[in-house]
Amino acid sequence: MQDNVYDVLLERGLIAQTTHEQEIRELLGKEKVTFYIGFDPTADSLHVGHFLQMVVMRHMQNYGHRPIALVGGGTGHIGDPSGRTDMRQMMTKEIIDHNCECFKQQLSRVIDFSDDKAIMVNNADWLLDLNYVEFLRDIGSCFSVNKMLTAECFKQRLEKGLSFLEFNYMLMQSYDFLMLNRKYNCKIELGGDDQWSNILGGIDLCRRKDQKQVYGMTFTLLTNSEGKKMGKTQSGAVWLDPKKTTPYDFYQYWVNVQDADVIKCLKLLTFVPMDEIRKMEKWEGKELNEAKRILAYEVTKLVHGEEEAEKAKKTAEEVFAKGGVSADMPTSVIPDVVGMGVLDMLVKTGLLPSKGEARRLVQQNGLSINDVKYNDVNGVVTEDMITDEGMIIKKGKKTFHRVVTK
Repeated sequence: MQDNVYDVLLERGLIAQTTHEQEIRELLGKEKVTFYIGFDPTADSLHVGHFLQMVVMRHMQNYGHRPIALVGGGTGHIGDPSGRTDMRQMMTKEIIDHNCECFKQQLSRVIDFSDDKAIMVNNADWLLDLNYVEFLRDIGSCFSVNKMLTAECFKQRLEKGLSFLEFNYMLMQSYDFLMLNRKYNCKIELGGDDQWSNILGGIDLCRRKDQKQVYGMTFTLLTNSEGKKMGKTQSGAVWLDPKKTTPYDFYQYWVNVQDADVIKCLKLLTFVPMDEIRKMEKWEGKELNEAKRILAYEVTKLVHGEEEAEKAKKTAEEVFAKGGVSADMPTSVIPDVVGMGVLDMLVKTGLLPSKGEARRLVQQNGLSINDVKYNDVNGVVTEDMITDEGMIIKKGKKTFHRVVTK
């Protein structure tokens, strides 16, 4: 085991930018540091993009540092403009509070919150009762509008129109860092690389208000070899909530990553030792498929637990290796499926997001029903398609789904 978590994060390719590289490495090597990562409650589940941040928190915690998971019960009322081309939908306080509660359950699978080893804090505690005029005088006076307008998080929004509501977001996130430093002696803010401008704002505010030196570090965004964000499928985001993305579908997502991405994902998203990953870097062909199965198992185990990972692995082996049907494979119950258009049925199962996508799949010879290629875009489901085991749909080479009537 290495002496310094900074070296671990660096070796695994997790670090994108740091504000003070040498000072941060020294700090992490000589004392137990309290650090924070913010999660805005924009949905009732975290997704794969957040998972990378959870893994960083776990690495830090493994070396004795204390994570603060900051949920944005306050900032969630505004919405972060970073990486957005449009304004986020406004949410009610009840929805925001519910989403925050869901986050804690999911974070607890990866982060140890027992005995104060990590804490969860809600910025609603200090943001919602602020006096606006006092806040402007105290905090707003520390920010240069000219400098803010050059920030990457605002640039693309300026073309379409940035609301004054969102313009406040940087002040609020910076204020979070100031409050966490005062309350918990929090010294480092971590975040995705799209948070760089907001992190710099917080560091500058702590220096101006309290003459305190604090630090920032961003980590790599989870992108594939083409530079596109990972964690999206045709039917939407890959969620950590098993009700939104089943453990089997979650497992399958990682089994199906591109060859060029599997080693990178093993480094970023698992705790598989680097010596083992370096051996896998030399693998090709069938061996690389084994690396994908290791990736899928390890990530599923972290998010859903060992039992669900074992079940997903077993189901995948039954469905793919034996070409059979498993009781645990993804299944849709559609009582009135007979007589339904095949394209409508594909959308109803969630395999495709729209009839247009379903039509393209059929036209491109990508659909099999009960192991027979299906090419009729105007076809309907007939009774003889529903066998004793149900109707087995195969999308592409690797995605299986069963439809039953009850």
